[in-house]
Amino acid sequence: MDTNSKKSSQRILSIDIVRGLTLLLMLFVNDLYMPGVPAWLGHTEMNFDGMGLADWVFPSFLFMVGISIPYAIEARRRKGESMLRVMLHILWRTLSLICIGVALLNVGRLNPEMTGISKEAWRWLFYLFLFMLWNTYPRESRYDLLFKVLRAIGFVGIIVLLAIFRAGTPEDPHWLVASWWGILGLIGWGYLVAALVSVLTRGTILGAFIGWAVFLVLNMISSAGINDWAVALRPILGTVLQGNTPMIVLAGLLLGTYLMRSQHDMRRKVVVMAGVGVVAIIAGFILRNWYIISKILATPSWGLICIGISLLVLALVFYRTDICGHTRFTGLLATTGRNSMTTYLAPSVLYSAIGLLPFHVLIYKQPDCAWLAIAGSALWSVAMAYFSILLDKLHIKLKL
Repeated sequence: MDTNSKKSSQRILSIDIVRGLTLLLMLFVNDLYMPGVPAWLGHTEMNFDGMGLADWVFPSFLFMVGISIPYAIEARRRKGESMLRVMLHILWRTLSLICIGVALLNVGRLNPEMTGISKEAWRWLFYLFLFMLWNTYPRESRYDLLFKVLRAIGFVGIIVLLAIFRAGTPEDPHWLVASWWGILGLIGWGYLVAALVSVLTRGTILGAFIGWAVFLVLNMISSAGINDWAVALRPILGTVLQGNTPMIVLAGLLLGTYLMRSQHDMRRKVVVMAGVGVVAIIAGFILRNWYIISKILATPSWGLICIGISLLVLALVFYRTDICGHTRFTGLLATTGRNSMTTYLAPSVLYSAIGLLPFHVLIYKQPDCAWLAIAGSALWSVAMAYFSILLDKLHIKLKL
């Protein structure tokens, strides 16, 4: 392997750290819906021109998803996988994310009488089967047959749960609906677009930039309300045609491709990251003249500002860890970032189990003391990071 290839395969610690930070903040803001919590920590209203911390963390995670794509594809190519096999992996991962996202999005609609099982039990079983199917089991183990059986049980279990799912009323029954696809579904659509762009443009920086620019324009057209031509395609491809989610993931893809392909030294790269971050924020505020800053409306101004903030945060961490070598106090974040799916979903498994209990456990979730809710949410997010590390040591780690 030549020197350039070796450099492209080296793991950038700051990517794991920032991804881990984003995951912790996602878990943190998920519980900050109590009255009295400062507005800057939560989500802003749909037509409010502005954003809070909670409006940045998910697009930051989307951005980090995009950064990892070129490295993942390159790793598969180095293993000798064919283009067909890489494409099949992309499609399987996309379908898995969308399936999980839609299923979890619909739990609140479940009719227990028609389904024959409570919402809490259905959700908990879905998570159980999900971990059984998509867990990363030890390789070359004497328990290989057992692991195959567990995967089979997980697959069949998910199919059965989806088959029995019923919503609505006996007079007007419904099954799963896509709606906005859920968090994981949005990740799936964004990942699909960015991964296809990377493969079809052979992982070039120019190809990633063109893909990003196309979806920025789509986002601007959609936010301006002039994409009526796409009405018939919205039920399935709405997230893609709306442009915002793919645009954010493609921004990450563009940066990841630049970091992997560019011959610039590390100090030059951090300057480029910071500079582009500032430009993205300025561009977002310029577009504010035509589009308000709104996460719920997924405006291009909001998207660009989020991309800019993510670039600046990554540039700072990149300089501190990958250039200066200061890694103290980053172990938890780096490990969390490498276990992203487990860290994100494991708390939901505990939530589901807690929901089956006949008494209240999460005492910090109450409206009388905002600071108790904030402190409890912070402790919960950190505890869940350590919980995912414990699961990893027990060979329980999700990987789609």
